This record gives sequence, structure tokens and C-alpha cells, in this order.
Amino acid sequence: MPFVFVRLFIFVLFMRGKKIIVGVTGSIAAYKTALLVRLLVKAGAEVRVVMTPAAGDFITPVTLAALSGHPVLSSFYEDHTGSWHNHVDLGLWGDAMVIAPASANTLARCAAGICDEFLLAVYLSARCPVFFAPAMDLDMYAHPATQQNLQKLAGFGNRIIDPGVGELASGLTGVGRMAEPGQIFEVLEAHFGHVPAAAGKRVLITAGPTVEAIDPVRFISNHSSGKMGYALAAVFAKAGAEVTLVSGPVSLPAPYGVNRISVDSAESMYVQTEKHFDRSDLVIFAAAVADYTPVAPSDRKIKKKEELLELRLGETKDIAALLGARKHAGQLLVGFALETDNELEHARKKRESKNLDYIVLNSLRDPGAGFAYDTNKITVIDREGTARYFELKPKPETAADIFNIILENWNDQ
Repeated sequence: MPFVFVRLFIFVLFMRGKKIIVGVTGSIAAYKTALLVRLLVKAGAEVRVVMTPAAGDFITPVTLAALSGHPVLSSFYEDHTGSWHNHVDLGLWGDAMVIAPASANTLARCAAGICDEFLLAVYLSARCPVFFAPAMDLDMYAHPATQQNLQKLAGFGNRIIDPGVGELASGLTGVGRMAEPGQIFEVLEAHFGHVPAAAGKRVLITAGPTVEAIDPVRFISNHSSGKMGYALAAVFAKAGAEVTLVSGPVSLPAPYGVNRISVDSAESMYVQTEKHFDRSDLVIFAAAVADYTPVAPSDRKIKKKEELLELRLGETKDIAALLGARKHAGQLLVGFALETDNELEHARKKRESKNLDYIVLNSLRDPGAGFAYDTNKITVIDREGTARYFELKPKPETAADIFNIILENWNDQ
């Protein structure tokens, strides 16, 4: 009896008042969703159910409306009245969205960003965490296309609640059974009861290239896309940190929850980074800052007159070195080094000269690593000179590796 009481208390503590969107798709496992909705409501959550048209072949909207206490939505408007159902408002309303069951068809459409049904529009509008509970026959689940779609959805930051093993509707036995409602509930409970790993931390990240003006038309820059810095900003923000991103010109959207400050030149990047440096617990210098800038940029377009044009360049401020000299107790500094020869030696010297706690080494000799790629292959070197090697992987996963190293440091403090 005491155990039951404690569990009920935890349910109420973590779930009460939470706004949960439950998505239901065309799968025989839809009958289980009724119990999931009941569990959520009993725990004090406010539930809105969204169904695909195919889901109505497996469970009636009346059942789910009665259990949730709210009308079930499945289309953008009511046929008989023309009343509009605003998918954007619903997507912004939720604290979490769980699609259970998630059929192979819905997984594929969400992964592709297709938006021709109300549930898909709500998913694309949702700013809250989204959980998928797949349900399908074992061969459909094992198919490379389905596995690729699951990996893609996870790469977007969604959570996949793995299906179980058992007898399936086809009569076959294997992986594909939707997780039981109690298991899905516990995943949501753990999500709301979990204190984010980086909660309370203030993180400052520089990203992208700088552009150094020659005249109003031309400039000096580099091939940095900003993808690595933006992936780092996203992973720390998702972990609960307050993230400030000082970004050079890139074509990337600001990650959700990140305060982006756009700059252009090395000087403007220094000014903005210096402004936020002292209050930051962690500073990651991921930008590719120009080493030189034109000494006397022209305020007019330089006309072509001679075969040779001499351009005088002066050194820019070394942002990492200048701010590294101001590092205060308890503050962590991380830099990046892109090298072409004697990589480890040069990276270790750079870490020491800039007073960094860690330096992340990229080599242009590694295929798929460095500027513009969606992947990266890194070596992380600490103050003791110890090097950790990581395989080539997508930049969001590389960002997660760097995050885990920082988290180890914070946990040891």
C-alpha cells in the first residue's frame, strides 16, 4: 500500500497540469491509446487527442473524447460549420506530444516533412518534445526505409519509444508491438521529472565565419558553414542551458531557445563575445575567425585598373587568447583547431597558449570532416594532453560527444 501511494504521489507531482498532445494513427494498436489517455488524465495531465483519418478505422473518436474530456481533432475544419482548427496554436500549446501508435506510414511522412493531414501539421508546428511509439509488423519495422526514418526523426531531436517483442496482428512473432501504455506513461513521467543536465548553466558559443571588408562589394572570408557551432548550441539548449550564440553570416536558423547575436567581422565578434564572457560558465570558440583583415578598406568599390592589386592586411584580435587570459575560476573554455599537418602537436600548443580546458581538433586530411560538411571527425585534447578520438559522424552527434565531455567535468566539480 505505501508503494502505491508513493507512485501516485509522483505521478501527480510530475504530470499534474502538463499539457499532452496524443496523436493516434492507423494501426491495430490504437486500442491501447485509450488506456494511455486514461493514465495521463488520472495523473492530472490535460490531454488533447489528434487522429489521422485512418485511425478512426481502429478506434472511435467518441471513445477518446470521453476519456480525454475534449473533442478529438482529425481535420483542419468542421465540414458542417467551417470552423477552423488551428494546428499552430495546438502545437504551441503542448508541453509534450506523443504519437502512439506511430504507423510506418506516419513515421515516413513525419520524417519527410509532409503536411497534408492535421496530425502532421501539429507535429511540424510543435515546439515541445515529441515522442514516437512505433507499431507495425516485424518486417515493416525491420525494413531499411523504416529504420532510416526512425534515425532521421531521432536526429531531429525526437524521442523514439522502442516497440516490444511479441505476437503481432499478422500472427507472426517479433519486434513491432507498440510499447504498453504504462511504459509510455513512464517515459513521459521520467521526462517531466528529469532535471535537465545543463540546467542553470550559461553557455556562450561562437560560430560561423567572419567577413572582412575590402570595399562595399568584396570581402575576405572562409568556408565555415557554422553547422558545428549551431549543433553545439542546440544540444546545450536542449539540455536546459541558457545559450548565447554569437554567429557570423550563415544560412542556418537559430536553434530553438537560443539567443543568437549576428555579427560580421572579427572585431564585431570580439565585441559581442567579450560582452557576455564573464557571466558564462562555459565558452566554446567554434567560429572560424579571420586571422587578418584589410588595413584600410575602401568606402567605394575598387575599380579594376592594373593587372596586380596589392592589399595590406593587419592581424585581427585573437578572441580565444584574449579572453582565455581572463578566464575565472569554475569557468570552462573550449576551442577548435583545424590543421593540415602535425595536427596533435599544433593543437596542444594552441590549447596551452590560449588557456583552454579543451581543444577540439579537426584535420582537413580526414574525408568528410572540416568546413561545410554535415559530418565531422574530431579529437578532443584536455589540459593533461590526453587525446580522445571520435569516429566520423553527423555533426549533431559530434556535438553530443563534446557535451558529454563537458558534463563529465561539471559532474566532477
